[in-house]
Amino acid sequence: MYKNIDKKDLAFLKDIVGEDRLLITLPDGFNNDEMPIYGLGNGEVAVYVINSTEVSKILHYANENNIAVTTRGSGTGLVGSCVPLHGGIILSTAKMNKIISIDPSTMSAVVEPGVLLMKLAAEAENLNVMYPPDPGEKSATIGGNAATNAGGMRAIKYGVTRDYIKALELVLASGEIVTLGKDVSKNSSGYALKDLMIGSEGTLGIITKLTLKLIPKPTLNVSLLVPFENIHSCLQAVPELVQLPDICTTLEFMEKEVLDDAKEYLGKDFPDRHYPAYLIITYSASTQIQLDAMIKSASDKLKTLNAKDIFISDTVERQSSLWNTRGAFLEAIKNSTSLMDEADVVMPITRIADYLDYINQLSHQHQVRIRTFGHAGDGNLHVYVCKDDIEEARWTELLPIVMDALYARALEEKGAVSGEHGIGHAKKAYLEASVGKTQIALMRSIKEVFDPQWILNPDKIIDLK
Repeated sequence: MYKNIDKKDLAFLKDIVGEDRLLITLPDGFNNDEMPIYGLGNGEVAVYVINSTEVSKILHYANENNIAVTTRGSGTGLVGSCVPLHGGIILSTAKMNKIISIDPSTMSAVVEPGVLLMKLAAEAENLNVMYPPDPGEKSATIGGNAATNAGGMRAIKYGVTRDYIKALELVLASGEIVTLGKDVSKNSSGYALKDLMIGSEGTLGIITKLTLKLIPKPTLNVSLLVPFENIHSCLQAVPELVQLPDICTTLEFMEKEVLDDAKEYLGKDFPDRHYPAYLIITYSASTQIQLDAMIKSASDKLKTLNAKDIFISDTVERQSSLWNTRGAFLEAIKNSTSLMDEADVVMPITRIADYLDYINQLSHQHQVRIRTFGHAGDGNLHVYVCKDDIEEARWTELLPIVMDALYARALEEKGAVSGEHGIGHAKKAYLEASVGKTQIALMRSIKEVFDPQWILNPDKIIDLK
């Protein structure tokens, strides 16, 4: 369906980016993302672009010659979104990594898409401002975060990536460069095209610049580690906590089994691992009086909710001990098994406990290990089905049965397919089952308008026409 790369195409690309940024032999990892189960792609050539003009010329050429283009940031995705399925060009924005400006007077930052989340966070904090979105993978790029509408642990208070993008510079499939949105606080000017791009996973255009909203940096933070005798009492506390006058910055849940995996992976123990289930709750404030009031309010409430204890982490060292372990959960689970698949479902917070009961039933029924953890405050669960020592033939038969059941039950619990990782090529069937044929048809129509030749990241989110 798509044209294969030939010498003429290579010569054109070399003329645009030069020999040093044209990769005919692809580096390790360029044909896959962080989830090996979603396979290797078949990209034929990779280019590192450094500005929107280069992107424009490449897309115009690819559109004219029917060449597939798959955009890639850090490759930290978890749904196969940057896996090239139809050959062609892998377009890396990793070298578009400049923070153009951080302006506390307008509470805005302008960055290129290849800027790493951890770099932006650090530079902003140096100026006493904060970029609130906090996805777990800090080495992801801001462009990749925008492409998947990444969420993270602070979403309960601050929202997700979409809520902090004021404007996007974008290159369309035709090569035309457009700016969607404005660096203003409010905007009701026509259709929200900027928001349509966020979460579109490179299927509608390629982001080349982002204008981001910042907020004042909280002066003080404290984290509470709260153990419970079982996961039900742990999760029953969540709806009560979110009704307190002060919204917590994070509200995470975890079970002891995941903490055991993290200890094995990190070689360091968690501050407490004696109970079956835990919440980590963080509060942020500008004064100690405010923070003390938040801690007292939460502690008083937790004492009525069967909390077994309340451990306060109020120093950098104690908080690092908590959050370094929490941040390692994905890698720890990966390290504990030979292969795994993930569901990134989201549902009302009152439904999480019943869903976890169902997961336990599935695990026992099919004799497969399933690990879970997630964002209790916003209902986003990360569910990992682990292969361990299951024979290949049985795994091939078993995995789709378990994944189908996980997604079907999530829909019964009034949930959605993905809270923050996106759809890629791995979750397309579940998306259609979730939203129905009418919405898929609308998405297809939008794709046709922005990318009539279907050259941009083809076969992602929705099937090829």
